[in-house]
Amino acid sequence: MNKIVYLTPHFAVTGALQPEDFPGVAAQGFKSILSNLPDGESSKYPSSSEEAGLAGGAGLAFRHVPATKSDVFSDRVVEGVGRAVTELKGPVLAHCASGLRSALAWAGAAARSQPADCVLATLQRAGFDLAAIRDELEEQHGRNHPAAIPAALDCHCEEGRRLEA
Repeated sequence: MNKIVYLTPHFAVTGALQPEDFPGVAAQGFKSILSNLPDGESSKYPSSSEEAGLAGGAGLAFRHVPATKSDVFSDRVVEGVGRAVTELKGPVLAHCASGLRSALAWAGAAARSQPADCVLATLQRAGFDLAAIRDELEEQHGRNHPAAIPAALDCHCEEGRRLEA
């Protein structure tokens, strides 16, 4: 299995999962899988329908919100990730080929209700130096965000909490 990197206590990212990884993911305490890997990106990865079956067999909930490099900050992806982490039981393990697109999609969703600098700091603590996406995160801020910050997206930004009050 690939290295798992926690962004929050309720959300982590990793690279593509293989069939034998699903029981281990459940054994590590995850409750849900969020796949950001587009079907057909590589024949070496299971399809989303195969993953749904593998997840269910391991007792995990599953959601598929495919993201490509060019649409990772689109409303479809960002809102899809936001809905998924609101509806799925955590902790949630998100994956794509390497984990980077999952981290980016998470960042877009988190930035809807929290300041870009706080989201970037959370990513930095997890080992992702993504200061280059500050403008994209600032563009997300305040757009179609939930009334409350889901635990999986919570960067513990005091300014973000005041925006919700």
